[in-house]
Amino acid sequence: MSFRKNLKKKIYSGDNFMNISDVRYLPRWVILAIDLFFISCAIFFSCYLIERLSFNSTRVFNNRLYVYALIMGISVFFMYIFRTYSGIIRHSTFIDLFKLFLATFCTTVAVGFISFTYYFLTGERMIYMSVPFLAIFFATSFMLLFLLRLFVKEFFHLVREVRRSTLRKRILVVGIDEQSVAVARAILDNPSLPYYVAGFITQRHDYHSAKLLGRPILNRDKLERNSKDDLLIDGVLLIKEMMSKEEMNSWVNLFLEKDLQVLKAPSVQKLRTSDMEGSIRSLQIEDLLNRKPIRIENDELRTRHFDKAVLITGGAGSIGSEIVRQVAALEPKLIVVLDQAETPLYEIEIEMRSKFPLIQFKFVLADISNRHRIEPLFQKYNFSMVYHAAAYKHVPLIEENPHEAILVNILGTKNLATLACQYKANHFVMVSTDKAVKPTNVMGASKRAAELFVQALQNTPANETKFITTRFGNVLGSNGSVIPHFKKQIEAGGPITITHPDIVRYFMTIPEACDLVLQAGTMGHGGEIFVFDMGEPVKILDLATRMIKLSGYEPHIDIKIIYTGLRPGEKLYEELLSDDATTLPTHHEKILISKDPDMLFDEIESLTNQIIRAALRREKVEVVQLLKSIVPEFKSNNSIYEVLDK
Repeated sequence: MSFRKNLKKKIYSGDNFMNISDVRYLPRWVILAIDLFFISCAIFFSCYLIERLSFNSTRVFNNRLYVYALIMGISVFFMYIFRTYSGIIRHSTFIDLFKLFLATFCTTVAVGFISFTYYFLTGERMIYMSVPFLAIFFATSFMLLFLLRLFVKEFFHLVREVRRSTLRKRILVVGIDEQSVAVARAILDNPSLPYYVAGFITQRHDYHSAKLLGRPILNRDKLERNSKDDLLIDGVLLIKEMMSKEEMNSWVNLFLEKDLQVLKAPSVQKLRTSDMEGSIRSLQIEDLLNRKPIRIENDELRTRHFDKAVLITGGAGSIGSEIVRQVAALEPKLIVVLDQAETPLYEIEIEMRSKFPLIQFKFVLADISNRHRIEPLFQKYNFSMVYHAAAYKHVPLIEENPHEAILVNILGTKNLATLACQYKANHFVMVSTDKAVKPTNVMGASKRAAELFVQALQNTPANETKFITTRFGNVLGSNGSVIPHFKKQIEAGGPITITHPDIVRYFMTIPEACDLVLQAGTMGHGGEIFVFDMGEPVKILDLATRMIKLSGYEPHIDIKIIYTGLRPGEKLYEELLSDDATTLPTHHEKILISKDPDMLFDEIESLTNQIIRAALRREKVEVVQLLKSIVPEFKSNNSIYEVLDK
């Protein structure tokens, strides 16, 4: 009925094109009629073959019309009994084929029984050579009915595949391993996905004539020699977990060169069939900068935090909030999260109370430069671990407001460190930056001054706290970092602004950075500055170009790139070690201890008191001049304070 209505609608609406996918299913009586037609063909073929084999003109049936009608009637009866016509042919399963087998087998047995009974009662043969006839009839009828369903099933499958390949993005799956094949099969089995697997691509050359899941296997050379239009593909899909950073970068460079969309899928273990469309996403620049996180198996990490009171300053920021998450997983007795940003602090409170309902939290809105606000926390909670991530970090803003950097980065650190020492906290871990090495801006110099104070405090006679500093570069996805900034500019249609075509930076992930901070707390004996192997620096221009291509645009055509000049205090490249620093190895090859020059506590105490008083008076030039006295290697760059270096 639905077929007739659909056909009538197509005809009278003026649309003479009937899409095969619009046909839902044939009426049951049509399927039964087709089956009976093939049964009659099987009867005719069986008679013809028997007559040819008998080498005489004897008919197989004494009364052809009645015997035909008898076999057809018995066939209809068993088809009705086993409902062979009730299933949708293009969705036939083994059960449907088994019902066909039973129907044809029972029909053959029934005809044979009637034929032998007729011969026993009358002495005449109803069917000449009945056993050979029945055998041929059974085989022929079952085969015809089976081939009908197989043909219809494969025909509709072919139509769907052709339709999918024209309406959906044609993609190549990178790799021919089990993971890649499993992901490809999951895509093929999910008709709701907007992707069509057109083939596989591999580095190997010994699969040029082989196929996987009925799809061709291409080697890299073929993609290099041809365009995406020649190969009729729109994009590629890779499994990030199955590739090294070098391998993935090599593939992505080729794909971007060919203007292909690059998609990523999780491993099969993480792939959820119910949310496959959400699991397959465009590759992001973070995936290319990502390294396998360096994790140190250290039972002391849990021991150091379990059932202890922990203070985390800057706990609503990018680094601080991730430290909160990782520390909470270690089951401390109490986590005090301190920050002066009200809304982010409220957001991390909601998240933590939801994820860790059994952990006791205290969320404190406070400024670390106010000692009178901070000291009651140390008095009340008796902290075992202090993670100091609170700081002002944006270079141009701090260059304009140097006194604010002194009050937070130096005075705030001084308050926390002296209170940790006074109240005998076990460990104090400070988060520093690579901008503290040979600083060219106020922000980096203020962090270096804070490092010097913490190191000097370590060596005071009455101190029992282990003061540890961690130093690393830019963090992917942190607040105000370059990648989210570039993403917003691309979404707005450009242009992307870069300060200088040759500027380079180190990058690491937020979880990796925070893991380093926690591990340093267990590795350090006090006074160390831990530096992290950041890998190779990334040229910001290359970063922007890749981000534009990964977003599906052409650099300098769809999205412009313009250069704005170095900002005040900015330099072309950052360093993790100063020239006169030596390094000591740790038990992990990627983590080193920097032995930077230090100062006596009385000297740094006197200098920090002077610069804090100048900051309270808002004397910008005096603040920077004193900062250069504390950090002699501080040479201003592209800043109004360059005159102080002359």
